[in-house]
Amino acid sequence: MTIAGENTENQILTAASQVFILKGFDGARMQAIADQAGINKALLHYYFRSKEKLFDAVFSEVAANLFPAMKQVIEAELEMKEKITFFVKMYVKTLLENPFIPAFVINTLNTNPNRFLTHIKKAGINPMLLQKQIDEEAVLGLIRPMKAEHLLVNIISMCIFPFVARPIIQNIFEMNNDEYQLYLESRQTEIVDFVLKSITV
Repeated sequence: MTIAGENTENQILTAASQVFILKGFDGARMQAIADQAGINKALLHYYFRSKEKLFDAVFSEVAANLFPAMKQVIEAELEMKEKITFFVKMYVKTLLENPFIPAFVINTLNTNPNRFLTHIKKAGINPMLLQKQIDEEAVLGLIRPMKAEHLLVNIISMCIFPFVARPIIQNIFEMNNDEYQLYLESRQTEIVDFVLKSITV
């Protein structure tokens, strides 16, 4: 594919992600995506034959940003506290670079959770490895006993919520865009400190 072709495809994927976030899969229209991308509908269909194929392409890019990194952290030979620190910093950094991800994932979970589950399974993420490590470190007295599902949900929720609820938080605390960006960046340290204190014996 030519560079021009690659640029057009990236332009379409960016536009599609914006439309899917606003409208969801069912509400999104190919014409709206073409308009957002600044191309005609015929060219859009040339690159992506259907809305389903376009959605899968966009979601595959989202999954490519998230799941391999999550798998790598879960399987890393690090103590749990180091693993949590690395995970939070990696996760928030990914969200800062791709701020559309939280809304896109939540919309996908609401409209078609099987798409999300398929990509998780494809990535080979095994949360039971995390539970095994938690159990081992709890026996050694390094951390308190806990369920992996609670730990992961707590961490991911704290990372994602400021991105999803940005209009509300930014308005309540009267932050401009630059101030809110600094707030999002500071979340890495705040979340790490909060979670490490919560698991300490």
